[in-house]
Amino acid sequence: QVQLVESGGGLVQAGGSLRLSCVVSGPTFSSATIAWYRRAPGKQRELVARITSGGNTNYADSVKGRFTISRDNAKNTVDLQMTSLKPEDTAVYSCNAQYWRGIYKYDDWGQGTQVTVSS
Repeated sequence: QVQLVESGGGLVQAGGSLRLSCVVSGPTFSSATIAWYRRAPGKQRELVARITSGGNTNYADSVKGRFTISRDNAKNTVDLQMTSLKPEDTAVYSCNAQYWRGIYKYDDWGQGTQVTVSS
């Protein structure tokens, strides 16, 4: 199991920017797919952005062109740069790691960080 610690959340006005960071402990980081999910009040958790070990990315349609996910394998971090934020981006954002150890697939989560966008 790996440990994931998110940071960078906070309160921002609509149109502003925030940068979230996820620090992942453990030797499997470089081979893991890392994703950011979010859960807004009263809604189901949704995928925001994902980056594979090879650097391939995909985004939710609602954030394309506004959010950018990146990873630094030397620092074991994955960042989510969020721009042009909207009130509907308000949610708890959580970092997720998926990786294999032998024949077993693991799926670990961080505690989450609150992002609040005021109108």
